[in-house]
Amino acid sequence: MMTDTPTKWWAKGLLFENCNCQIVCPGHFHFSQLCTHERCLGYWGINFREGEFGGVPLEGLNAIIIYDTPQHMASGNWIITTYIDHNATPDQQRAIERIVSGEVNGPWKILAQFVAERKETRLVPIAFGDEGKVKTLTAGTFFKSVISWLKGRDRESAVRLVNSYNQIHDSTQVLDMGSTEYTDAPYNLITRNTHSLHSQFSWSGQF
Repeated sequence: MMTDTPTKWWAKGLLFENCNCQIVCPGHFHFSQLCTHERCLGYWGINFREGEFGGVPLEGLNAIIIYDTPQHMASGNWIITTYIDHNATPDQQRAIERIVSGEVNGPWKILAQFVAERKETRLVPIAFGDEGKVKTLTAGTFFKSVISWLKGRDRESAVRLVNSYNQIHDSTQVLDMGSTEYTDAPYNLITRNTHSLHSQFSWSGQF
């Protein structure tokens, strides 16, 4: 009897976030904890440094996932908007969409159960910069974000969260402060030195 062999995918890279919560966002640690404001508005920035999705390379691509969630994130009703590099091929775009929607298993499948609305994916010019202690992310003329290390005790090393459980982040995360300006109807998000962090992600799944 012939059986279908599952197609595997994997991806590694840098994942970072900034939202309007105070440092550190309670919802980051567990969705049952109340976020700072009535709505938690923020984003995940994804810089794919390695990866393959059924033969489709992911290296060098960037994506931004805007999230709008209730204060109690476990209640669901999340609204998600995805932006992907405008130079992604149709196959690469579809691969990223399937990964972050949880359609092809992996860590995003857990988050997908909380999403009530996914707005149409947009292809936009995305620029990512990494200068070590400072990282920047821009999309078109409507999105600009800068995240920077919090100063540690020795003033040279990052402040880290170790052994922290989060679905899409690594267990060790670097604490940052983030400032973001995002205006794309109906949203108008402005943060100044609020919750932010980054980690090296490693995801995989099959379909």
